[in-house]
Parts: sequence; structure tokens; C-alpha cells
Amino acid sequence: MKILLVEDNLLNQKVVCFHLRKFDYDVVGVTNWKDAMKEVADNRPDLILMDIMLPEKNGFEITADIREYEKSTGIKQGVPIVALTANTLDNDKDKCLQAGMNEYLPKPFSPDELYAVIEQFTTPGK
Repeated sequence: MKILLVEDNLLNQKVVCFHLRKFDYDVVGVTNWKDAMKEVADNRPDLILMDIMLPEKNGFEITADIREYEKSTGIKQGVPIVALTANTLDNDKDKCLQAGMNEYLPKPFSPDELYAVIEQFTTPGK
């Protein structure tokens, strides 16, 4: 499974990548929307883990760009996008889902919580 991690905090990126690689996930980390869009176009990840608070464009805007790219290129089944955010207000999950993301994982999260979210998108029929 190819996972794109969009996270501008390099320490957070290293920690998440470490845990994902322990389970043999093929993970690429990027820190900004330009690199995220390039990865989506060039390497078509199976799953995207999207931080919300990013420089230049935030996770909501990048998600909108990805969904527009998918629509414009005729991709019928959009890549699942999981929001990774420290924002944990009551309606933050709804905001993420309304923005076109598929799931929400509040920070800080444990490796087990991360794997459980990823498993939702690797189970046959999902």
C-alpha cells in the first residue's frame, strides 16, 4: 500500500513514517501542497494522511485540489484522505468530512489508532 503523508512538521513526519514502515507500508512524506499534488499526479497513492495546518495551503484546500484533479482526470474512485489534526473541537470532524476527506484522526494518536484508521481502507470491499 502506497501512503502519502502530508505533514509540515518533520519530527511528526519521521515518527509517523517510522510506524508505517514497521508494517511495510510504502510511505512518502511531503511538507507542502505542491509536492502533495505532484505525488498524487505522478504516483497515485492508495491513501493520503493529511495534516490540516500547513503553510501556503491548508489541508482543506489541498483536499479540494486533489478532488478537483480526480474529477478533471476522470478518476472515479477518489483516493481516501484521512485528516490528521490537533483541532479537536466538536465540529472539526464534520468540517473534514464535508471538505472531502474520508476519515479524521485527532493528534496526538497512538500507533494502534493510526493502524486502525488505515485498516478501514485496506479491508476488502471498503
